[in-house]
Amino acid sequence: MAINKEFLEKFTKATEYAAYGASSFIGKGDKIAADRGAVEMMRSVLNKIPMKATIVIGEGEMDDAPMLNIGEKVGTKNGPEFDIAVDPLEGTTFTSKGLPNAFSVLAVTEKGNLLSAPDTYMEKIIIGSNLPKNLLDLDNNVEKNINLLAVAKNKKISELSACIMKRPRHEHTVKILKQLGVKINFITDGDIAGGLTVVGENPKNDIYLGTGGGPEGVIVAAALSCLGGQMQGRLILNEDETVRARKLGITDIKKKYNIDEMVSGDVIFCASGVTSGDLATGIKNFNDKFEVTSLVLHKSQKINKTITNIYKK
Repeated sequence: MAINKEFLEKFTKATEYAAYGASSFIGKGDKIAADRGAVEMMRSVLNKIPMKATIVIGEGEMDDAPMLNIGEKVGTKNGPEFDIAVDPLEGTTFTSKGLPNAFSVLAVTEKGNLLSAPDTYMEKIIIGSNLPKNLLDLDNNVEKNINLLAVAKNKKISELSACIMKRPRHEHTVKILKQLGVKINFITDGDIAGGLTVVGENPKNDIYLGTGGGPEGVIVAAALSCLGGQMQGRLILNEDETVRARKLGITDIKKKYNIDEMVSGDVIFCASGVTSGDLATGIKNFNDKFEVTSLVLHKSQKINKTITNIYKK
């Protein structure tokens, strides 16, 4: 079943207003206030949408923080049932420091079609479209995956570009990539935007790899299901996180997930810029109005476009 196309505009408004809510705190050094501003605006818009929806990817399992929590019910409680993954402010640090690539994002499927991942780490490997299915594997070493990718793309290894988050945990991978001669594009945060740099007409990177957020991995998978590309992810869980994962219905703790195992059926994905970056231009605030730009995707409708809207304050 497809999600009615009228919902695309409604969900886009949720990320647009969340971006606006965070924009008051750009460059002010308070990432918690920026996150709260985004959350409050997003929740307000979501609760006006005629639906029965559950947050399955959110800020953590139902604690007392003023966040959109896993398990929270949103919408008017009438209408179709949806599962929603949210990151009201991806790039809290970017926002607080006035740096690029902060945005508000959500992904929507029909009920039961979105993996409910705990707020933990996930190993990820992401590549673009028009490549042999299941080309790469998390259990391969870096050299094998890079060689397979080079052959499939008919490129020299030295012509490949890899996106990886600059973290101590990735030092060994970075060392191997450098030895192979792969160009490395580091990111400091924001692995949703990083993961999506491998898709599109002229992708910035050939591969994204490394360990990042589990919830962000599912959100990336939702976008990739609309845009094409391949992804494999595996949750990294300690004892406490394993207990939480089992409560969320995850039985195979060491499972390697492909995109269609993280998200299935129709998908809506919306990302609205807070500060300008790879996915969208940042918020422009005027005296009595604000201008917001969003990347919007709707799988069944084959919609992939960037839109700009102006709202009165």
